[in-house]
Amino acid sequence: MREQENFNQEEKEKLPRGIDKHERILKAALKVFAEKGFYNTRISEIAKEANVADGTIYLYFKNKDDLLISLFEEEIGKICQSMREEMNKTDDLVEKLRIFALGHLNRILKNRELAEVIQVELRQSAKFMREYVNKGFVEYINFVREIIREGQEKGVFRNDVAPGIVKRAFYGALDEMARYWILSPIKKYNPIDCAKAISEIFIRGLLAKPQGNE
Repeated sequence: MREQENFNQEEKEKLPRGIDKHERILKAALKVFAEKGFYNTRISEIAKEANVADGTIYLYFKNKDDLLISLFEEEIGKICQSMREEMNKTDDLVEKLRIFALGHLNRILKNRELAEVIQVELRQSAKFMREYVNKGFVEYINFVREIIREGQEKGVFRNDVAPGIVKRAFYGALDEMARYWILSPIKKYNPIDCAKAISEIFIRGLLAKPQGNE
């Protein structure tokens, strides 16, 4: 145990002096929240991981809830930007839905700590669930709404479905698959197969009928 603590301290000391303390605290919080859970985490543990004094954290964040929300806001901003860049590579609206599905599930597997915090720990914060206006998350799932709206305007998708319902149903299916990967010890499906299956189910239900087939 002592050897591990020494190793962790050595790793922290390797951090460049110029790294912003705000960023260090967020990275430390992500790691500790994922390991111990939101409710079981103490501010002092995050401070230790970030190699800062306990009081330093309160210079940047009001409390543990504020730290969790700040962490989410920063990460969802990065995810939105990355997803937008990926989807902008094509004008095919059907393909955009496939890209969203695969991109979402791939991020879950590539960043386990972040996935655990977003999928599990974030939902345990009463302040987040009750009071927080989640603009970043709204922007993220609205990617799907805008795809559906544009597809309806261009005759690609049916007009008798509400884009707001589709975005929640589509994201909900992906979210449930992501939660399965986080919580289940046995992973039965790979992200490509899951993304393809989920997107195709929705795409087939959304596509407008070709003229003459009514």
